[in-house]
Amino acid sequence: MSKLEKNHHWQGREDTEDGQNGLRWHQVVDTKQHTNSCALLGFECDLGVAANKGRIGAAKGPNAIRNSLANLAWHADCGLSDLGDIIAETHLPEAQTHYAQQIAKSLNKHSFVIGLGGGHEIAWGSYQGLAQHLADKPNKKIGIINFDAHFDLRNPKQHTSSGTPFRQIAEHCQTQNQPFHYACLGVAESSNTSALFAYVKQTNTRYLLDIDCDFNAAKQLLELMLKEVDELYVTVCLDAFPGNIAPGVSAPSALGISVEFVIKMLHWITQSQSAFHYNWTLTDIAEMNPYYDIDNRTAKLAARLVYEAVNAKFRTL
Repeated sequence: MSKLEKNHHWQGREDTEDGQNGLRWHQVVDTKQHTNSCALLGFECDLGVAANKGRIGAAKGPNAIRNSLANLAWHADCGLSDLGDIIAETHLPEAQTHYAQQIAKSLNKHSFVIGLGGGHEIAWGSYQGLAQHLADKPNKKIGIINFDAHFDLRNPKQHTSSGTPFRQIAEHCQTQNQPFHYACLGVAESSNTSALFAYVKQTNTRYLLDIDCDFNAAKQLLELMLKEVDELYVTVCLDAFPGNIAPGVSAPSALGISVEFVIKMLHWITQSQSAFHYNWTLTDIAEMNPYYDIDNRTAKLAARLVYEAVNAKFRTL
């Protein structure tokens, strides 16, 4: 069973003396009509994390991110809507299907949609939603950029989980006779088996190891893929970052990649749309687990990444 609920109460500091120039996220959400709009959609789910033998608790992730977003300064020139959460209760495939349907509806109405996780099983739902949104444009090619310590290409034959979404996407592309355009940045070699690297080679997956992640290397890796796609889905797994920066995840990283690197890449991805002729309309943040967070470090990081993605798309400063 799964259901859509909208029950988060946004609240925070108000700098009334500064008028419109003092607005924060909690004052803008669901109040501003605009030609361009960004929507937030949560996926309260850790069924996939449990199936992947990880630390559960990510179902509480979406509201932890919202709480850290609330007091951030608002600088974007767009409307902001909170569409609520898909709550996954017992059956993962049903919840992912429900989430995908909501993503497709949201993309029909909004310029940019951001998913708030939840485990990385959100990715299969996000991809399905984007594909449904493009159903009347079957020739559109989808590219995926994943910032992650893990490929999440595990074999779903036994069961699906937070470790299988991109394998599910690859197999879907194969059945649909579509290309699989997938790049994973931040891979920890020590956390991915030889079987996974073999499948990476088989599917021509592009990747950078965590020790090799710098701005120029990432641009060089991605440019070839971005020339070949029409639509882009960007997903950020919080376990891509060092464990001291992002302790609130299912599987904390011993090394990780820098926050600055990912922020620079998010802005470059936006700036590159006109050069490579693709649309970036969907992103999500995965593996936010407040149960293991310390001083809200991971939630604040997730909120900053959402903030940067929105500013990259709609910044006014």
